[in-house]
Amino acid sequence: MTHIIDYLGEYPPNYGPEWGSGGIFGLKYHKGVLYYMLAFEAQGYFIDRGGIRKIYEFEKLGFKPVSGGDTYNAVYAIDDSIYFGGWVHAPAIYRGRTSKGATIDFRNKYSHVHKYDISNNEVSLIWKESMHDPEKWVGEISEIIYDPYEQKLLLARADGHTNLGVYELDPSSGKTRKILDEPALKGAINLDYACFSIHYFPKSFNGIECVDLIERKTLIDKFDPGKYTIDDGDVLYPLVGPVSSLYGRVFAFMKGGVLVYNPVLGEKYFVRLLDIPYSQLGPARANAKIFGGGVIVPYNMFVHSVINPTNEFEEKAKKATNTIISPTLLLYIAPPLVKIIGAFGARITSVEVIGDQILLAHNTMANTYRYDASPYDQGIRGFTVLNTSIINNSPPSVTIVVPGWMIKDKVFGGIPLTGYRYPELIIITKKENQLTINEYMFTLPPMLTHNEKISINSGRNRIHLNNYSGIVSFKFDKSLNEDDLVIIYLR
Repeated sequence: MTHIIDYLGEYPPNYGPEWGSGGIFGLKYHKGVLYYMLAFEAQGYFIDRGGIRKIYEFEKLGFKPVSGGDTYNAVYAIDDSIYFGGWVHAPAIYRGRTSKGATIDFRNKYSHVHKYDISNNEVSLIWKESMHDPEKWVGEISEIIYDPYEQKLLLARADGHTNLGVYELDPSSGKTRKILDEPALKGAINLDYACFSIHYFPKSFNGIECVDLIERKTLIDKFDPGKYTIDDGDVLYPLVGPVSSLYGRVFAFMKGGVLVYNPVLGEKYFVRLLDIPYSQLGPARANAKIFGGGVIVPYNMFVHSVINPTNEFEEKAKKATNTIISPTLLLYIAPPLVKIIGAFGARITSVEVIGDQILLAHNTMANTYRYDASPYDQGIRGFTVLNTSIINNSPPSVTIVVPGWMIKDKVFGGIPLTGYRYPELIIITKKENQLTINEYMFTLPPMLTHNEKISINSGRNRIHLNNYSGIVSFKFDKSLNEDDLVIIYLR
């Protein structure tokens, strides 16, 4: 890893027409080679201890200038191959600014799957697809899973206007076949099943769909995750993040927490984590990395941003997406342990572990909306290297400052207290209220260990949380005022 780090640099804003900023995605270390995709420049990097082996710029897909690449960490490595997918404009077309804002043309946007051959240092195009429409695009490739039974690739597709769901791809012939109909963003293999999160914009998570890898039977299970919470609260805008397979279950991470699911045992429960209801703090556009039998997952701030709203929904989203209340927080989860192991700026787009080091890709800028296009990527993207010892070290000090309009009367919190000696909740309000505190453990299944009500006075209230353990969430009896403040202080 020491030699590879020497070739990792910082990427300032550069040409790549799209919305706001992409990032560095798909970090994958396999057989001495590190792969990653730089978006929006659409450059695939392949590096070993001797330096940069190859920079692939999608010359097999279309004409330059290209933009895009991947924004969901669609990569899988097996044997001597690294399969990578996503979407690319080839060539990219920036339309320029109008009275509404700036836009791009989508007629040259392709979804793609490529293969990198490690031994030969060669990239080959396996599959591509495009609508060739100026306003719409086919479903992006947001996940690649290798099916070890039929030795095919399973492709998740949810971001797009058509051809959404899960597709089976034969890597030798390039032929595809649709096997699950619901839009699927991320997935993982669980027992004899491949399970995927069902994603509908703007609500996002809408259930789980699975395919039996042996008999090819399918399972569609649509549900509201708020019906399965340990603290009986809603889950607002559960924007989908990564999906992992742990402890014989599917862990579907999303804004608000994590859904634990098993299609065979019939398990279904939701554990609230780092949930600020009307904020965007969550694991969207990031991957989760298995480590030590547990999982490392970022909960990001500033994933999306609205600059030029065109309707009422986007007007509300403009306020919520541009209000920064927390650092990005890196979690390590090994039930019942849930621990904050890092605090960072903006967002972490990809995570990989190489030996005793954790490699994080980071970005200072968010993805933006349709009328917020730019001819260049607006973020500063780079890498951070941590030692895996942070898993067992003391957690970082964290401050989360939340205005009342981001909470109202909804359940919030899901704050992991592991390792903190002086956790506090500070409430500044203009009216008397009652606060319910729920204490629970991320066991399998999760356990609610304690709850109690506390009287809240008008003015400044300071509540020490060091008498609680595990995870705590909160709910006010009466909705907070717009300008009330809740401060979560962990040290």
